[in-house]
Amino acid sequence: MAEYPVIADDEALAAAVFALAEGEGPFAVDVERASGFRYTQRAYLIQIFRRGAGVFLLDPPELTDFALLQEVLGTEEWVLHAASQDLPSLRDVGLEPPSIFDTELASRLLGRERVGLGAVVEDTLGITLAKAHSAADWSTRPLPQGWLEYAALDVLHLIDVRDILAEELVEQGKTEIAAEEFRAVLDRPTRPPRSDPWRRLSGLHTLRGRRSLAIARELWLAREELAIAQDVAPGRLVPDRSLVAAIAADPDSKRALSAVKEFNGRASRSELDRWWAAFERGRAETVLPPDRVPSDTLPPPRAWADRNPAADARLKAARPVVEERAEELHMPTENLLTPELLRRLAWDPPLPIDAASVAQALLASGARHWQVQETAQVIADAFVGSVQEAATTPETPS
Repeated sequence: MAEYPVIADDEALAAAVFALAEGEGPFAVDVERASGFRYTQRAYLIQIFRRGAGVFLLDPPELTDFALLQEVLGTEEWVLHAASQDLPSLRDVGLEPPSIFDTELASRLLGRERVGLGAVVEDTLGITLAKAHSAADWSTRPLPQGWLEYAALDVLHLIDVRDILAEELVEQGKTEIAAEEFRAVLDRPTRPPRSDPWRRLSGLHTLRGRRSLAIARELWLAREELAIAQDVAPGRLVPDRSLVAAIAADPDSKRALSAVKEFNGRASRSELDRWWAAFERGRAETVLPPDRVPSDTLPPPRAWADRNPAADARLKAARPVVEERAEELHMPTENLLTPELLRRLAWDPPLPIDAASVAQALLASGARHWQVQETAQVIADAFVGSVQEAATTPETPS
């Protein structure tokens, strides 16, 4: 087993920066977090590889200044797999790529059936990567050497994979498409925080009454406060199902809450005062949360025939032609055009319906130019065809 030291002080980081500057070509970059274990999505290990320099494993919590590293990394393209997952953690420490090549996204655009990192490495290079530690707690210190080897292999072959995929993109005439998609990943704005994040509580829909919602909100907020303070994933303190079970049990005292069998989790009893205080706040609340909040979510397509027959006809006409175009391009339909975007367009189409107005609506909704070029005309034709078909279809006698 190869030995991979961890860079955990600024002096060692400076030496790594110097070595990386002496290498050549793009940088392969990956991040290991502690999702499911810690509250934050911070990076607990950053892996970097460059030809002529080697692999470097960085311990971000122990490092204080990434400015020199950013200066070097900012000179060339970064190669990542599923970049949208890693970019937020990298940006948190001040690392920002000038451009990227996303091997997962490229694989999708090429129509590959398997797009996980291990599968892509195996399919392109014939090398099998062990995924034994993919769900490990990377906040563990010291990190076992076996984990470090696993992490190093995640970037060691990434440049070779990138070169093969880039050649395939050229062969399929998708180089510009990929470049536009990669830029979209980089430019994607951060989602604004939800106004009522507590409504994400799994099982909330099983509770009845606004008073129960008020208690759920207070329990969720109490758990968030503790999770942030301890930097622990909320579900590891008390799972969602346990909070919902406790509310459904409607305990009349702290002792009764403690007796709820389904109310479990490592902090369910040690923080019993906290949870009971949340119950009391929820029960004393005078401004109860509404059963539902306004949303721009569309009704499920199965309900469209009754609620908006014209939209239903448009969607049924457009969906197969978009799928057919995706097949012609040898890529998943959702990469050609997301189903949500097509549904919104069918529900509320631009008028008059033609290729130009559909193209404008798609761009306004966030579609990329290449997607518009490939779909606007066929969608417009399908929409118009659905109207014409409805006009010529005889009504069923009552």
